[in-house]
Amino acid sequence: MADKGNPLVTLRAWHRPLVVLAGAMGVLCAVSLLGLLFDDRTLVNAPIWLKPFKFAVSVGLYALTLAWLLTLLRRGRRAGWWFGTVFAVAIGTDVGLLVWQLTVRGHTLHFNKATPADVAINNVVGGGAYLAWLMTAAVVVLLLFQRLPDRALNSALRWGTSLALAGMATAMLMFSPTPAQQAVLDAGSKPSTFGAHSVGVEDGGPGLPVLGWSTVGGDLRIPHFVGIHGLQVLPLVAFGLLLLARRHRVLESDLVRRRLVRTTGAGYAGLLALLTWQAQRGQSVVHPDFWTLTAATGLLAAVAVAATLSLRTRPRVGSAEILRSAR
Repeated sequence: MADKGNPLVTLRAWHRPLVVLAGAMGVLCAVSLLGLLFDDRTLVNAPIWLKPFKFAVSVGLYALTLAWLLTLLRRGRRAGWWFGTVFAVAIGTDVGLLVWQLTVRGHTLHFNKATPADVAINNVVGGGAYLAWLMTAAVVVLLLFQRLPDRALNSALRWGTSLALAGMATAMLMFSPTPAQQAVLDAGSKPSTFGAHSVGVEDGGPGLPVLGWSTVGGDLRIPHFVGIHGLQVLPLVAFGLLLLARRHRVLESDLVRRRLVRTTGAGYAGLLALLTWQAQRGQSVVHPDFWTLTAATGLLAAVAVAATLSLRTRPRVGSAEILRSAR
C-alpha cells in the first residue's frame, strides 16, 4: 500500500484543482505544438501559437510545483487548499482568454486597448494575475509557519516561493506607458496599447529563438520568467544536495545544506535584481555593458565565497541537535 503521507509516492495527496490545471496545460502544449506546425499565422512578428505554448509550459510547471508544496502544509491546510484553488481558477481563466484572444480573435492580449472588448479582456486577465499573486503571497505566509524535518528543504521552499512572488511583481513594471504612448496621452488622446514587454524598443522586434526575448533592447519578461521559476529551482537545489550527501560527507549535515540553499537563494535574488536593472536600462540580455558585466562578476564572486565558507564551516553537533534528530 502506498504511503499516503509522502506526496512524492502518490498524486492523490496533491492539490487536485492545480493538478487539473497542469493537465489542461499539457493538452494546450500539445495543441500549440500542432498549431506551430500547421498554422502559419503570425502576430507582432511571432507565430500565433508561440505564446500559448510558452504559457502552457510555464503555467504547467508552476501549477505542479504549487500542488506539491501544498501537500507539505501541516498548519493551515484548509486555507492552503482554497488559496491553491483560487490560483488555479484565476490563472486557468487567464490562459483561456489568452488563447481565445490570440488564436480566435487574432488580437494581441497584453497592453491592448484598441477596442472595448480588448479592454474588458485585459481587465479580466489583469485581475486574474493580481489574484494569483495574492494567492502565492498567502502560500508564502503559510510556509513561514511550517517546520519540515529537513531544514535545507524548509529554507528552499521559503526562498523559492518568495522569489516567485518577486518574479510576479516584476510584471507590474510592464504596465507603465512607453515614451511614445506617453506622448499620445500628453496630446489628449488614448493610445491603442498601454505598456510593453520591451524597454527602449518596440515590442515585436528581433528576439531570441522560441523565447522571443529582445536582442536589441531591454525585456522585462526575462526577470519575470527567472523569478517565478525560482519556485522550482530552489527545491531542486535542496534535493540535489540531499542526493550528493550520499557521496560527500560534508553535505550530510542539514545545517551545511541549509547554508548552501540560502546562499543559492541570495544569489538567485541578486540575479533577479541584476536582470531587472539591465532590462530597465533598455539593455539586451545578450549585449551586456561594462557595468552589467561588473555587477555579474561581483555577484558570482560573492556566491562562490559564501558557498566556500558554508562548506568549510562545519557546525558542531550538540546534544540538543542529537535529541532533535532522534525524535
